[in-house]
Amino acid sequence: MSLVIGLIVLVIASVLFHFLSPWWLTPIASHWDTVDVTIDITFWVTGFVFVVINGFMAYAIYKFRYKKERRATYEPENKKLEWWLTAVTAIGVAAMLAPGLWVWADFVSPPEDAMIVEATGQQWHWSFRFPGEDGVLGSVDNSNITDENPFGMNPDDPNGQDDILIASPEVHLPLGVPVKALLRSKDVLHNFTVTQFRVKMDLVPGLISYQWFTPTVAGRYELLCEELCGIGHHTMRGHVVVEEQEAFDKWLDAQPTYAEILAKAPGDPSAGASLYAVCTACHGAQGEGNPLLNAPKLAGQGAWYMKRQLEYFKKGIRGSHELDIYGQQMAPMAAVLADEKAVNDVVAYIETLPDLPAISTVMGDVEHGEDVYETCAYCHGAQGEGIQALNAPRQAGMSDWYLVTQLKNFKKGVRGQHPGDGYGPQMGLMANILLDDQTINDLVAYINTLEIEDAPASK
Repeated sequence: MSLVIGLIVLVIASVLFHFLSPWWLTPIASHWDTVDVTIDITFWVTGFVFVVINGFMAYAIYKFRYKKERRATYEPENKKLEWWLTAVTAIGVAAMLAPGLWVWADFVSPPEDAMIVEATGQQWHWSFRFPGEDGVLGSVDNSNITDENPFGMNPDDPNGQDDILIASPEVHLPLGVPVKALLRSKDVLHNFTVTQFRVKMDLVPGLISYQWFTPTVAGRYELLCEELCGIGHHTMRGHVVVEEQEAFDKWLDAQPTYAEILAKAPGDPSAGASLYAVCTACHGAQGEGNPLLNAPKLAGQGAWYMKRQLEYFKKGIRGSHELDIYGQQMAPMAAVLADEKAVNDVVAYIETLPDLPAISTVMGDVEHGEDVYETCAYCHGAQGEGIQALNAPRQAGMSDWYLVTQLKNFKKGVRGQHPGDGYGPQMGLMANILLDDQTINDLVAYINTLEIEDAPASK
């Protein structure tokens, strides 16, 4: 009887869990309501079978429970029952699969006038590309990818000159317009999923796959990779902003084309020298940093990273959190740099400064720190040299006290939580593996032992 009661309780609890559960499908934000219909059909068919089979098992166990005087009847075949089971099973399976065939037929047939956008996945980052005025995307190849050409654009293809390149993991789309998303991977298998859109598709290395949808509800939706792609898989997130056509056009017009990126003049160190005079008071004449003024070392840090952080300070993405006291100090200083050219110039000057390793100030268990750093090395490099393609800045030879401060800020959400910070949330998730302050100190103490090839020896 205990088994009978257990089966009945299982059925009742499962049904109640479904109807009383707070977990439901997210509100749909595209035209793919037919996907929800197929999910509902599958749920009701499998739910009905679940209740019937478990109910029958409970009945059979009770009805044919052991009795001393009862004898079992040997009946190896029952054609009538077999036909019934075959017919009912076939109807159930057809009811689940047939609607999906109609949905799939629509899924692989995007409208001819659908807007084209390319979504590119890599460990662990999203980027996007729109065709320019010619309406044609230029050719790309992974063999062309460099730090200066992260999209792998073919510089000899005239169709690519007006392509609009979005290096950020946030893309905007117009409301009510069919969109065909071409999906490309730079490295391993990824998956493009916006839960509210109800459709998803893998990005397969060496192939161009696609999906299409028509956004129907304005909003900001999280983009996920739902194919295990490595240790940072859970941090591979982006956002899709759906907005009115006018707002979308304004956003798209503000994005650079490939030709505009190629035409940008490099930073001028001479012009940057005068701009850096303001920075000298805190960061030092040689960019060596000053812990007493909470100013980290700048010399030796990647130019791409310094440019991004200066822009973040200028836009309020960094230095706006109420608990980020030192970031609030930096924000008005960054505002002195009037435009992108000024930022490029001052960074170009910093690149000319001698890269001497910062003096170590943080002590900890180096052996333990080495174990912890195994995870960090996937992005920041085995020697802490930083990897631009992974949006991971250099750590070795930089100000160790600053690393400690920023790791704590990421853990507390003081840094990396601003909606405009496309990369901070990744670091926030990874910083959570550092259980306490001692672990942070151990990690940074190990980083202090790292030396970058061709750089001066650590002190």
